[in-house]
Amino acid sequence: MPRSSHALAAALAIALPSAASAASPQSFKGEYTVSFLGLSIARSTFSSSYQNGVYAINGTVSAAGLAKLFDDTRGTISSKGTISGQKMVPQAFRADYTSGKKASSIDIRFANGNVTSTQVIPAPGKRDPKSWVPLGAGDLASVLDPMAATVIHADSLDQVCGRKVKFYDGEMRADLTLTYVSKGTISVPGYKGDTVTCQMGFEPVAGYRKGRKALNYLKNKSRMMVTFAPLGQTGVYAPIHATVGTQIGTLTISAGRFEAVQ
Repeated sequence: MPRSSHALAAALAIALPSAASAASPQSFKGEYTVSFLGLSIARSTFSSSYQNGVYAINGTVSAAGLAKLFDDTRGTISSKGTISGQKMVPQAFRADYTSGKKASSIDIRFANGNVTSTQVIPAPGKRDPKSWVPLGAGDLASVLDPMAATVIHADSLDQVCGRKVKFYDGEMRADLTLTYVSKGTISVPGYKGDTVTCQMGFEPVAGYRKGRKALNYLKNKSRMMVTFAPLGQTGVYAPIHATVGTQIGTLTISAGRFEAVQ
């Protein structure tokens, strides 16, 4: 999964729910499919656990179907941190993946929710200062990694939308805004019940090349919809279905399993 493929990266991030605080240990499992024009192009699984305000998440991502003919990407993703009230406070995020024979990794470390170090392998090439928007001193304060950014802490379905999420993927800083659309219900293996759907806006902040058509499309034209469902009785809401409009069509992320495991 090349770092430049921000639309697919966002889609896969959406498909990897995280965890949250609770009085007793709990764990969750999920299985997702990413499809394009009705054809499966990627699969992801996740397992998460938390106890006494500490969370840990481990996930896998792999290309599937026809996509394997063009880009046989597979990898693992992990995130860990603590929970302060209803706020995720990441400590570390790591992604290791291969695309064909090329191996890559992203390692992000945090302190008090602020990024302290980022290691990307292979290292990014030299950036043209005339076309590149650099990261500023305050851009990496109080940000969430790609996994922690996908879940919402709220008192009810009514309070899931109507918020901004500061997102950092190891290269780009962006703001994700959630606006209420509707309520509904869904039934998938492991969960049957109420959901809420938000429209997601995308605003690149720093760490990107000016004038990139894919980013401009995500910002100005893409229609991204995310449907959230509760993770047990934790007060945490995670994506169970999403669509992401791209220049070449719409990506759909669907949960094939979404369950709390005691």
